[in-house]
Amino acid sequence: MAFTLPKLPYDYDALGPHMSADTLKLHHDKHHKAYVDKLNKAIEGTRYAQLSLGEIIQKSWRKDQEVFNNAGQHWNHSFFWQCLTPDGGGQPSGDLKRQIDKDFGDLAAFQKEFADKAAKQFGSGWAWLVLGGDKLEIVTTGNAELPMLQGQQAILTCDVWEHAYYLDYQNERPKFIDSFLKKLVNWQFATERFELRGEGDHLSVRDYQSAQHAFAKSGAAESGARKAANALDSDEGAELERARRQTGKRASRR
Repeated sequence: MAFTLPKLPYDYDALGPHMSADTLKLHHDKHHKAYVDKLNKAIEGTRYAQLSLGEIIQKSWRKDQEVFNNAGQHWNHSFFWQCLTPDGGGQPSGDLKRQIDKDFGDLAAFQKEFADKAAKQFGSGWAWLVLGGDKLEIVTTGNAELPMLQGQQAILTCDVWEHAYYLDYQNERPKFIDSFLKKLVNWQFATERFELRGEGDHLSVRDYQSAQHAFAKSGAAESGARKAANALDSDEGAELERARRQTGKRASRR
């Protein structure tokens, strides 16, 4: 199925002054769109064409680099947009806050470790808060890689590719990371992610729903139903129905 560029969940200027409209237009409309377009072109007519985004990522990793790079970056960016929110920052609540306090000591300690690892990620990549088993961890990945490849559930991410911050912060990545953590981070989204506890992934669910919708529109389900009906109307179908009834009669006598 063809993938589409998701709409931003806020206006271009909604994250200012911490992330400018120019940055969002470049990052979302140019960079992310390019990944989607290249992914669709790369999978057209291949064994990946009918798979969900998550399945494509898993099956192309270390095998089909072009497919993997664009699929991974589509997933990463779709996730990243939801990690940002106008008037963000503050602190998490509920179970996520308690888990952060348990695993890192407190929010300040979490922020310090996250900022340090994000700043030290060499070259292009991502910094993540992930759930691995029953413990929260901070990990970084290079280029298009992402936590699902290690069996980890992504809770939150910060894009530390230069195109994510260079217009606003130039080469001062630590300043961008500080703004992300204190002014932009969407703790409500992270809390919802944490509540999944490995029970599913909203992006995977959306992929599944899209695939089901496409399947329904294709007429394949209706065609299958017609074939099943035709099979039951055949001589073999009639024979099967007689056998079913006889079995039911024998069972009722016991």
